[in-house]
Amino acid sequence: MPPALYANLTAALRPLLTELHQSPDLFQTWDAHLELVAAGGLVVVKSKRAKGVVDSLFWGRAPGSTENKQLPEATAFAAIDRFLGLGAHLALSDALPEGAVLDAAYPHCAVKLSYRKKGHPKTRTLSMVFIGFNDAAEALGHAQSVGGSLPLVNTRPLSGAKLYEWA
Repeated sequence: MPPALYANLTAALRPLLTELHQSPDLFQTWDAHLELVAAGGLVVVKSKRAKGVVDSLFWGRAPGSTENKQLPEATAFAAIDRFLGLGAHLALSDALPEGAVLDAAYPHCAVKLSYRKKGHPKTRTLSMVFIGFNDAAEALGHAQSVGGSLPLVNTRPLSGAKLYEWA
């Protein structure tokens, strides 16, 4: 069974994160934790709003460096936006098996997001790990080359204990 592609979910997630970044007053609460690994570097976005108080931290690590540095909010969100703008995404369905690693040639991003917009009755949550590709052919080719060594999502919606699509 071929792996599921996530272009529609990442396409919807991209403007949501832009809205969170540019118009946070539209949200009652949120808890966002995103970790992007791309080209040997790391970008982390952690932001939370609860009881009207916002607490945020944006940091990263340059390729080849071991030192973490604080990043401007706009820089961190721009890196995440570029990743979500890639042509195709696959997702992990579970934790990586012991000893398995993701191919550093392909950017990957762990997304844990929970939010409630003002006036909306319930909170929406998402917890996923995406791998980015230029297009669907590249994504499917990579999935075929790794065979069963990576737990890739084959059936949507993903609904696991730790990783899941919108709930």
